[in-house]
Amino acid sequence: MSPAPERTLPRANERLSRNLALASVVALILLCLAWELWLAPTGRGTLALKVLPLLPAPIGLWRYRMYTYRWVALAIWLYVLEGLVRATSEGGAGQWLALAEVVLSLVAFTACTAQIRLRLAAAKVA
Repeated sequence: MSPAPERTLPRANERLSRNLALASVVALILLCLAWELWLAPTGRGTLALKVLPLLPAPIGLWRYRMYTYRWVALAIWLYVLEGLVRATSEGGAGQWLALAEVVLSLVAFTACTAQIRLRLAAAKVA
């Protein structure tokens, strides 16, 4: 039986990308909930359900789960698109909230992509 592979501590740039991804996803969840329930609700607040796909993400991001980084990097584009549509079709507070959604989504995508690339590069070296 072969020995278990050694677990190494994440490097500083891996921790930074993880922390950015985690913070931006949590901020996006909070923004979407606040937007649809209190700040500028549309309808009866049923659009707050859009955060459901993101709810399991913080746990996987915190635990450095590669699968989570990959699916968040893909799914986050739905939030970018929604933010862009609403930023161009709404006015007032809704427009600014939509722009904040786009910015947070792009930060999350960039951080997840950086995490994936760093970890794949480290796996090639090892």
